[in-house]
Amino acid sequence: MKKRISKIPNDVQDRNSVAWKKLCEYVDQVAENETDEFVPREALGDELFAQIFTLPETIAKLKKVKKVGLYGSNLKRIPPEIGQMESLEYFDPYTSYDLNWFPFEIYKCKKLKDSRISTRALYGNYKNRMGFPRLDHNPVRYFGDNLKCSVCEKELTYETTNQMWITAHVGTDKIPMLANLCSKQCEQSLPKPPKNYVQIPHKGGANLVQPPDEDELWEIEMAEREKAEKENFDKDKPTEQISAESEKVKLDVSKLPILKLVRKIWEK
Repeated sequence: MKKRISKIPNDVQDRNSVAWKKLCEYVDQVAENETDEFVPREALGDELFAQIFTLPETIAKLKKVKKVGLYGSNLKRIPPEIGQMESLEYFDPYTSYDLNWFPFEIYKCKKLKDSRISTRALYGNYKNRMGFPRLDHNPVRYFGDNLKCSVCEKELTYETTNQMWITAHVGTDKIPMLANLCSKQCEQSLPKPPKNYVQIPHKGGANLVQPPDEDELWEIEMAEREKAEKENFDKDKPTEQISAESEKVKLDVSKLPILKLVRKIWEK
């Protein structure tokens, strides 16, 4: 999974479908009633909810919603308007495995303190370092022609925006976000990524160097541990014996995949 870099689809939703119309009606209902929860599966049912791949831009009207429940969805993206949900406290798209990234605007939900996200499905996650699609070759387009800078909200066009990836803490997770930027100043205003993630805004692509994933870190730890044990063992041996055994006890890097397999079996 680490090396997989898939093209980001645009126009993911059939906006003439019954499912979409029902979802839009539900958003209007939640906004009108000032309900504090937004759980579309409960309103649409499983069959229609399975046909939803993004959310309506009208979620911007959900000013009173504190909890968003999107468990087990087929969502492929969230619109930037989520940043206008000023009361949002809990965000749960758990097991939405096609939701690989989020708009930077979710970072603006200042009351969002708790989240439940399937991090293994995210671009750049620490478990497998899934690759980021390259934005130069595959720009992301939201519905319609209206576009704003993710930082200062200046109006932009798709020809003038500078799209970049950034990873940051949101809720209780570290998530990759897409930012539309109008200037270098706005780029420099993006939050500093957490430790062990790419430390700068970037365009993605196969050449992007990411930190080691959890399996690679474990392999490195095993290699260092074996090296340390060898060095301690050699302290009590004559020099001649050390030379004779050096090739035999030297760590064979090719065995690391076996160590990796042993680890997975042990964890089960």
